[in-house]
Amino acid sequence: MEPGHNRKLMETGKTLQDYAEYTSRVRTYAAEMSLDEAVERAITECIREGILADFLRKNRAEAKKMSIYEYDEERHMRQTREDGIEDGVSQVAVNMLKLREFTDEQIKAATGLNQEQLDELRKNQHH
Repeated sequence: MEPGHNRKLMETGKTLQDYAEYTSRVRTYAAEMSLDEAVERAITECIREGILADFLRKNRAEAKKMSIYEYDEERHMRQTREDGIEDGVSQVAVNMLKLREFTDEQIKAATGLNQEQLDELRKNQHH
């Protein structure tokens, strides 16, 4: 291995660890406050604690914009997946209703839906 290679690897590892810590804080704070405030708080804390400090100090505005974009994108993808799963579960329930071979209890057990959701699907099926 060439001289300095291990040091570079260690620095890269620390940078990745720091980035993971920063993004974790953004996620945690975003659950409690606006995304803008969450990113601002994470940046301020990380600079104070020496986590990505030089980078965040020099590129604060860009880092903030990028973090908000990434978090919104992540939230959008998660919501899209959840919506897709809900649509799939509803479709399974509708198919089971159409077959008329399953009791409401069996459909609820198979899909995790409650009676109110099942009644709603049943009602919409006839329209």
